Amino acid sequence: MQSYSDLSVLIIDPNPAMRGNLHNMLNQASITRIEYAVSSGTAIRQLTNKRFDVILCEYDLGSGNEDSGQDGQQLLEDLRHHKLIDRSAIFIMLTSEAVQTKVIGAAELTPTDYVLKPFTVDGLMQRIGRAVDRRAVFMPIYQQIALGQQHQAIAACQDAENSNPRYATEFARLRAELHYETGDLAQAALIYQTTLAGRPLGWAQLGLARCQFGLERYDDAIGTLERLLEGNPNMMGAYDMLARSYEAMGQSQQAKKILEDAVSISPNMVSRLRHLGEVAYGTGDISAAEKAFRQVVSKARYSEFRDPEDHVNLVRALVRKGDVNQASGVIRDMERTLRSSANTEVCKHISSAMLLDVTGHATEAASELSNAVTAVGMARGLSNQLRIGLVNSCLKHKLDKDAADVVMHMMNDNDKPITMEEAVGVFEKAGRHDLALGVGQKIDGVMQELVTEAESMARQGDHRAAVATLHQALRRTPGNLKVLYAAVQAILRQLDELGWEAPLGDQAGTLIDRIRRLDAGSPALEALLMQYSGTQRKYGISTTA
Repeated sequence: MQSYSDLSVLIIDPNPAMRGNLHNMLNQASITRIEYAVSSGTAIRQLTNKRFDVILCEYDLGSGNEDSGQDGQQLLEDLRHHKLIDRSAIFIMLTSEAVQTKVIGAAELTPTDYVLKPFTVDGLMQRIGRAVDRRAVFMPIYQQIALGQQHQAIAACQDAENSNPRYATEFARLRAELHYETGDLAQAALIYQTTLAGRPLGWAQLGLARCQFGLERYDDAIGTLERLLEGNPNMMGAYDMLARSYEAMGQSQQAKKILEDAVSISPNMVSRLRHLGEVAYGTGDISAAEKAFRQVVSKARYSEFRDPEDHVNLVRALVRKGDVNQASGVIRDMERTLRSSANTEVCKHISSAMLLDVTGHATEAASELSNAVTAVGMARGLSNQLRIGLVNSCLKHKLDKDAADVVMHMMNDNDKPITMEEAVGVFEKAGRHDLALGVGQKIDGVMQELVTEAESMARQGDHRAAVATLHQALRRTPGNLKVLYAAVQAILRQLDELGWEAPLGDQAGTLIDRIRRLDAGSPALEALLMQYSGTQRKYGISTTA
């Protein structure tokens, strides 16, 4: 048997006998760097602090008791969502039950492999061996991706397709994913279409549909996804994208049906249940929304990343349904079972305000909303949906300053910023043009300060900081011409002073195209085009395109 003594392995299994059996099997292949986790929580804590080559995870982490913790699928969903395992991690799911929903659920989260018990040491090591061999071929590209060198990784994938014909299709897939991640949807779609010309691979159809969706070709996306599901009804990601495509077309009822079909096939995906609850609530199907949100709260109960917003969603559905007693119970559960944090405080105050509103205590509700606004300033990672809902509640209670404060906080959030158009739109939709005008003026002032700050950085020779500052401004005001011109000029100064960087040069071209659409024929645009061409010529780059 081949030796894999260099591998580090994490065994995630609550059963001590099974942990012992796996340990012995791994020892027979000279694997001795083995650690254990007995639950999803201990696994997450270990993976937060340490990287493992191989993760062997039992599907049934509750030892048959659904109330005792997450299952392996829910754990894998958390690990991927919170980026605790990267592309190079080998994650193998182990299950003793060939239950269709479990196998489908595990497969849709793309573990490296899944193994049905009972299995032999030879069978297990064959699976691990195949995964290790594959990873060795892909590792140089994974390392480039980890360093943020996506464009170099794309070129390396292209070369690897020719030198590793065995994995040519997988390299093409990775190349398409990288084009998608860098925003080049048209090129990603071309790779998927080329792949599909050979044979109808499900992942390529799904990838093509995602590109079509990103390009706002919703009819095409729906057609691609429906054809995919006709031939592969268990391709679960297709249901999610199909639902989003119908939502984008304004057909929320159809989106709800698609999600309900998906949940009936694979019932444990928390993110899908959450999406179903949101769509059901939007269509007025409060009973379906309550059921979905209740499942989310229940299934996420043992997650290390419990989100108090799930409780808010459930309270909202119960309040809308008129079930005050159960809504009150959900708030008590939130206070009792979630760790204290600014996010939990925000959600507790918002939930309490909803309950006070429906019971006729408007003054107390307004006080809770003000408390929520205070806590928002210290919170991290709150969804824009929740914060916009808080803004609307504040406006309803004539808390104008609180509403404006939340919107400005959203504008200044580096993780989930909203654009100036979105910020102003919140007030316009509420019929408050006066507040929209005031917030717009305040945002213009903040953007001017950032432009001035970036100009000062550039004069001091800190060109990278100047570009980074203007990138922040662009995320908030992508259509602000003053910021656009300043950003391109800062990029060109950096390229002139520090040398040509292809991704940065491409970005300058993209921003110039945006300016051309907004300010065609402007003398300032003509001057900028000449400056851009001059920088390209300086480094011998063709300007014929």
